[in-house]
Amino acid sequence: MEDDAGVRVLLRKIIERNEGFEISGECDNLADAVSLFVRNRPEVIFMDIEINGASGIDCARIIMDMEPKTKIIFATAHAEYMPEAFELYAYDYLVKPFDIERVEQTLRRIVVLKENTIQEETEKPEKKGIHWEKGLERLLVKGRESMMFVDIPDIILVQRENNSTVICTARDSFTTSAGLHEIEQRLDPERFMRSHKSYIINLSKIRSIEPYGRWTYIVTFRDTNRDALITAEKYEEIKRRFS
Repeated sequence: MEDDAGVRVLLRKIIERNEGFEISGECDNLADAVSLFVRNRPEVIFMDIEINGASGIDCARIIMDMEPKTKIIFATAHAEYMPEAFELYAYDYLVKPFDIERVEQTLRRIVVLKENTIQEETEKPEKKGIHWEKGLERLLVKGRESMMFVDIPDIILVQRENNSTVICTARDSFTTSAGLHEIEQRLDPERFMRSHKSYIINLSKIRSIEPYGRWTYIVTFRDTNRDALITAEKYEEIKRRFS
């Protein structure tokens, strides 16, 4: 997503000469960027922060709510926007004019990460509502004609996915229209942490934490192949908790 045709050509040439990548689309406005993402679901996006009067950061928020693991690399001549980009947990941040080796370094890091990441496809359950049983450590996930009870200690992580919220245990996953903030209020902060804009994790289920992006880490868990993102700030908080 870039409104300077010359910059798009340069990025395209850099990307195409790096094995493991192909261009799925390019555009110069926010509306087309969202449409392209919905249609092609790219894993990596290069995005300018200011584009034809619109905000690339606003576009990134829309995309991250659909798929929080999208690697968004902000590219801009305006370094003053970096703090706001950090809040979105951008995978990387490039300042124009580009250093070609710097761009290729980012691409190589993505390839290595992909090679070391286990990919898991899961069916998306029917959207449901959510309620909390007072006095019991259970969440009640209600469907149109059914209800499912989730034991809170069994929850491994909660994540935003395709504009819904998914509650994951070792054996099941439950989709709800409730937001992460609503669920977070019902969970014990000593046991659960809002590790990222799009994730809540059960601290007792963590197996490992490894570098993911420039300011982000990836969390793996016991009893599931699912993983979650955690910001550098929350990573340091966990280190303090367990030190």
